Amino acid sequence: QVQVVESGGGLVQPGGSLRLSCAASGSIFSIVAMGWYRQAPGKQRELVAGIRSGGSANYSDSVKGRFTISRDNGKNTVYLQMSSLKPEDTAVYFCKARIWIPRGGDYDYWGQGTQVTVSS
Repeated sequence: QVQVVESGGGLVQPGGSLRLSCAASGSIFSIVAMGWYRQAPGKQRELVAGIRSGGSANYSDSVKGRFTISRDNGKNTVYLQMSSLKPEDTAVYFCKARIWIPRGGDYDYWGQGTQVTVSS
């Protein structure tokens, strides 16, 4: 079994910064990619940023230049450094790990989410 656990959410003022962490553990053979998603009240879950095992990253247009995703392959951990935060960044942030299983293919595992609130 695989566990994905996020941490680092909280309340921050507009213009502030916050760093989220996500660690995958358990029966992991190989992690293909990890990513951050968010879901605001009444809205669909959306991709914020993703990073593949080789290090290539992609971002949604709404966070480009403000958020940075990074990864520690040795720790199966991904980070999301968020800067210049805006009230519209308020959401529950979820981490997803895509894991390759021999003779099984790729499987997605989700964390429970961490709340980020940007407000004065």
